[in-house]
Amino acid sequence: MKYAIIGSGAIGTALATQFSRKNIEVSVANSRGPDSLGELQSRLGRCIKPVTTQEAAQADIAILAVPFGTVAEVVKAFGSSRPRIVIDATNAIDFLSFTPTDLGGRPSSAVVGETVAGSLLVKAFNTLPAKVLEAAPIEAGLRRTIFVSGDDAEACKAASSLIEALDFFPLYLGKLAEGGRLQEFGGPLTLQNLLKKD
Repeated sequence: MKYAIIGSGAIGTALATQFSRKNIEVSVANSRGPDSLGELQSRLGRCIKPVTTQEAAQADIAILAVPFGTVAEVVKAFGSSRPRIVIDATNAIDFLSFTPTDLGGRPSSAVVGETVAGSLLVKAFNTLPAKVLEAAPIEAGLRRTIFVSGDDAEACKAASSLIEALDFFPLYLGKLAEGGRLQEFGGPLTLQNLLKKD
């Protein structure tokens, strides 16, 4: 299984940290190109592979960790490639007012899903602040919960397997129209840092 993170901001870096912690190889891309990722690779180690966005789009699972408003531009940089599964870690936020973006009643995952047509979409990794997401997933024997929503059962299973490999606990919420709405910025699961006892 080939993994990629698209975006090297706070969330992308937090996720790269988790891959590095578990010695799982992951390609990382951003809009500035592989040369801009040298410091991240030096800090996190050999598991981090700087690549172009088009190369990242060849992964089996690519985590989209970019600002919501840049998704269409990022997907254009995929070229003819498409990840088999896209994990949507974006949040539709108007940063000036720090309120949910008005999408006319549509869930943000529906907008992202249309943009990444050709890939199976799973919503995950978007409800926790970067500092929490970057922290050790296991606290005092309890595993941090990552919510998962998606319309394709096999894609959700693959995403959940990755979440478990990173030592988090995946909690499936249902399809995007239901669970995805719960996960959206401003929804009831925003900033909910839940821990599960094994």
